[in-house]
Amino acid sequence: MKRLLFLSIFIISSMSLFAQRPADVVSKRMDDWHLAAARADFKAYFDMMDEQSIFIGTDATERWDKAAFMAYAKPHFDKGRAWNMKALERHIIFSADGKTAWLDELLDTQMKICRGSAVLELQNGSWIIKHYVLSMTVPNDVSAEVVGAKSAIEDKLIQSIKHN
Repeated sequence: MKRLLFLSIFIISSMSLFAQRPADVVSKRMDDWHLAAARADFKAYFDMMDEQSIFIGTDATERWDKAAFMAYAKPHFDKGRAWNMKALERHIIFSADGKTAWLDELLDTQMKICRGSAVLELQNGSWIIKHYVLSMTVPNDVSAEVVGAKSAIEDKLIQSIKHN
Protein backbone atom coordinates (compact mmCIF):
# COMPACT_ATOMS: atom_id res chain seq x y z
CA MET A 1 0.00 0.00 0.00
CA LYS A 2 2.84 2.38 0.86
CA ARG A 3 4.47 1.62 -2.48
CA LEU A 4 1.26 2.43 -4.33
CA LEU A 5 0.87 5.69 -2.41
CA PHE A 6 4.51 6.63 -3.04
CA LEU A 7 4.20 5.75 -6.73
CA SER A 8 1.01 7.81 -7.06
CA ILE A 9 2.61 10.84 -5.39
CA PHE A 10 5.70 10.47 -7.59
CA ILE A 11 3.63 10.28 -10.80
CA ILE A 12 1.49 13.28 -9.86
CA SER A 13 4.58 15.30 -8.90
CA SER A 14 6.33 14.39 -12.13
CA MET A 15 3.31 15.32 -14.21
CA SER A 16 3.16 18.77 -12.63
CA LEU A 17 6.80 19.34 -13.55
CA PHE A 18 6.14 18.58 -17.20
CA ALA A 19 2.83 20.42 -17.41
CA GLN A 20 4.20 23.90 -16.85
CA ARG A 21 1.95 26.77 -17.74
CA PRO A 22 3.03 28.61 -20.90
CA ALA A 23 3.34 31.88 -18.95
CA ASP A 24 5.78 30.22 -16.56
CA VAL A 25 7.87 28.92 -19.46
CA VAL A 26 7.99 32.36 -21.13
CA SER A 27 8.79 34.02 -17.80
CA LYS A 28 11.65 31.59 -17.20
CA ARG A 29 12.97 32.27 -20.72
CA MET A 30 13.07 35.99 -19.94
CA ASP A 31 14.72 35.38 -16.56
CA ASP A 32 17.32 33.17 -18.26
CA TRP A 33 17.93 35.85 -20.91
CA HIS A 34 18.48 38.56 -18.32
CA LEU A 35 20.69 36.20 -16.29
CA ALA A 36 22.84 35.43 -19.35
CA ALA A 37 23.54 39.17 -19.67
CA ALA A 38 24.34 39.48 -15.96
CA ARG A 39 26.78 36.58 -16.31
CA ALA A 40 28.17 38.07 -19.54
CA ASP A 41 27.33 34.84 -21.38
CA PHE A 42 27.29 36.23 -24.92
CA LYS A 43 26.40 32.95 -26.65
CA ALA A 44 23.53 32.05 -24.33
CA TYR A 45 22.12 35.58 -24.48
CA PHE A 46 22.09 35.86 -28.25
CA ASP A 47 21.01 32.23 -28.81
CA MET A 48 17.70 33.19 -27.16
CA MET A 49 17.08 35.84 -29.83
CA ASP A 50 15.72 35.18 -33.31
CA GLU A 51 18.01 35.87 -36.26
CA GLN A 52 15.59 38.62 -37.35
CA SER A 53 15.16 40.05 -33.85
CA ILE A 54 15.17 43.75 -33.03
CA PHE A 55 16.45 45.31 -29.81
CA ILE A 56 15.46 48.88 -28.98
CA GLY A 57 17.51 50.54 -26.25
CA THR A 58 16.88 53.52 -24.03
CA ASP A 59 18.52 56.08 -26.33
CA ALA A 60 16.42 57.30 -29.26
CA THR A 61 19.20 56.23 -31.64
CA GLU A 62 19.28 52.62 -30.40
CA ARG A 63 17.35 50.38 -32.77
CA TRP A 64 19.42 47.34 -33.65
CA ASP A 65 18.89 44.19 -35.64
CA LYS A 66 20.54 41.16 -34.06
CA ALA A 67 23.87 41.52 -35.87
CA ALA A 68 24.21 45.21 -34.97
CA PHE A 69 23.16 44.55 -31.37
CA MET A 70 25.74 41.77 -31.11
CA ALA A 71 28.44 44.14 -32.38
CA TYR A 72 27.39 46.79 -29.85
CA ALA A 73 27.16 44.31 -26.96
CA LYS A 74 30.30 42.24 -27.60
CA PRO A 75 32.77 44.63 -25.91
CA HIS A 76 30.52 44.80 -22.83
CA PHE A 77 30.24 41.03 -22.61
CA ASP A 78 33.99 40.65 -23.23
CA LYS A 79 34.68 42.79 -20.15
CA GLY A 80 32.71 40.25 -18.14
CA ARG A 81 30.08 42.78 -17.15
CA ALA A 82 27.16 43.34 -19.43
CA TRP A 83 23.92 44.53 -17.81
CA ASN A 84 22.04 43.19 -14.83
CA MET A 85 18.25 43.33 -15.00
CA LYS A 86 15.90 41.51 -12.66
CA ALA A 87 12.16 41.40 -13.18
CA LEU A 88 10.10 43.09 -10.49
CA GLU A 89 6.83 42.18 -12.20
CA ARG A 90 5.84 40.75 -15.54
CA HIS A 91 2.60 40.51 -17.53
CA ILE A 92 2.28 38.02 -20.41
CA ILE A 93 -0.48 37.48 -22.97
CA PHE A 94 -0.65 34.94 -25.79
CA SER A 95 -2.04 34.80 -29.30
CA ALA A 96 -5.10 32.61 -29.87
CA ASP A 97 -2.93 29.83 -31.33
CA GLY A 98 -0.49 30.02 -28.38
CA LYS A 99 2.55 30.54 -30.61
CA THR A 100 3.18 34.25 -29.91
CA ALA A 101 3.63 35.91 -26.54
CA TRP A 102 3.68 39.60 -25.72
CA LEU A 103 4.98 40.80 -22.40
CA ASP A 104 5.79 43.87 -20.44
CA GLU A 105 7.96 43.89 -17.37
CA LEU A 106 9.29 46.26 -14.75
CA LEU A 107 12.99 45.70 -14.14
CA ASP A 108 15.41 46.49 -11.34
CA THR A 109 18.53 47.71 -13.20
CA GLN A 110 21.62 49.86 -12.79
CA MET A 111 19.43 52.65 -14.24
CA LYS A 112 16.89 52.04 -11.44
CA ILE A 113 13.44 50.96 -12.64
CA CYS A 114 13.20 50.29 -16.36
CA ARG A 115 10.39 48.86 -18.44
CA GLY A 116 10.89 46.12 -20.94
CA SER A 117 8.43 44.89 -23.51
CA ALA A 118 8.91 41.89 -25.73
CA VAL A 119 7.44 39.70 -28.41
CA LEU A 120 8.41 36.03 -28.34
CA GLU A 121 7.58 33.28 -30.81
CA LEU A 122 7.35 29.56 -30.18
CA GLN A 123 9.80 27.93 -32.60
CA ASN A 124 10.51 24.19 -32.52
CA GLY A 125 9.28 23.94 -28.93
CA SER A 126 11.34 26.88 -27.63
CA TRP A 127 10.39 30.51 -27.01
CA ILE A 128 12.57 32.87 -29.05
CA ILE A 129 12.79 36.63 -28.51
CA LYS A 130 11.74 38.45 -31.68
CA HIS A 131 11.53 42.03 -30.43
CA TYR A 132 12.58 43.75 -27.21
CA VAL A 133 12.18 47.36 -26.12
CA LEU A 134 13.97 48.69 -23.04
CA SER A 135 12.97 52.08 -21.67
CA MET A 136 13.77 54.03 -18.56
CA THR A 137 10.79 55.05 -16.51
CA VAL A 138 10.42 58.70 -15.52
CA PRO A 139 8.39 59.52 -12.41
CA ASN A 140 5.80 62.17 -13.23
CA ASP A 141 7.08 64.39 -10.41
CA VAL A 142 10.43 64.85 -12.19
CA SER A 143 9.39 64.62 -15.85
CA ALA A 144 9.84 68.37 -16.43
CA GLU A 145 13.43 68.15 -15.15
CA VAL A 146 14.15 65.14 -17.34
CA VAL A 147 12.69 66.84 -20.42
CA GLY A 148 14.82 69.88 -19.65
CA ALA A 149 17.95 67.75 -19.32
CA LYS A 150 17.46 65.97 -22.64
CA SER A 151 15.97 68.79 -24.71
CA ALA A 152 19.20 70.16 -26.19
CA ILE A 153 20.30 66.73 -27.39
CA GLU A 154 16.93 65.50 -28.60
CA ASP A 155 15.88 68.77 -30.27
CA LYS A 156 18.82 68.29 -32.64
CA LEU A 157 17.88 64.65 -33.16
CA ILE A 158 14.24 65.58 -33.89
CA GLN A 159 15.37 68.05 -36.55
CA SER A 160 17.75 65.51 -38.04
CA ILE A 161 15.02 62.86 -38.27
CA LYS A 162 12.48 65.32 -39.73
CA HIS A 163 14.91 66.29 -42.49
CA ASN A 164 15.80 62.75 -43.53
